[in-house]
Amino acid sequence: MTARYAVFFAPEWQSPWHSFGSHWLGRDEHHNSKLVQPKMAEIDAATFASLTQEPRRYGFHATLKAPFRLVHGVNEQALMVQLGTLARTLKPILLSPLGVAAPGNFLALVPTTISDDQGAIAAACVTHLDNLRAPLSKAELARRHATPLDSREMQLLDQYGYPYVLERFRLHFTLTGPAEPALIQRVANAVTPQLAQLNADVPLWLDRLCLFVERAPGDMFHRIHDEALLP
Repeated sequence: MTARYAVFFAPEWQSPWHSFGSHWLGRDEHHNSKLVQPKMAEIDAATFASLTQEPRRYGFHATLKAPFRLVHGVNEQALMVQLGTLARTLKPILLSPLGVAAPGNFLALVPTTISDDQGAIAAACVTHLDNLRAPLSKAELARRHATPLDSREMQLLDQYGYPYVLERFRLHFTLTGPAEPALIQRVANAVTPQLAQLNADVPLWLDRLCLFVERAPGDMFHRIHDEALLP
């Protein structure tokens, strides 16, 4: 099976936060349709389109369980059923206000307050769905090993197929691909006013588990199913 699935958090479709994120990246992940990106005096349109090319493939989201292939004998419907069972054990949590940060050589939105609840929801997705995950291929492992990892991250990679889980997890919404620090700062300056307005007007709740799929290697990730978290 070549398809890869991922459990992300993405805001409710057509909500103000979803509208912001999808237009920022230039893509609606529900319909795999192009959207007009915002115009910014600080950055020309071609540079902005290139800068957002990598996260555009995934859609506006925060990762809860990184992309994985299904183990032999398990299908998409079984994954949806188990995701629904998991969702019924979890409660919504408030994420906003969000701030801008550069956790690496890219720009992201991150909660200004980090809570244990954020990590707990992600950990539940990682551990409770892991019986459905096929082991990484040799090529996938080689790509991961090409990135410097410490001993704990190596252990997590071997156990869960991804190194940044459990205590190494940090919730974030990726806004750009890799870029030089000066360009990252210009993007941060450009997004700050709109972010401040969203934070003031619309609280963002992590209130759903969203199933995304990449049908074939290199395809866009498509949002195919949401499971609501009920208070």
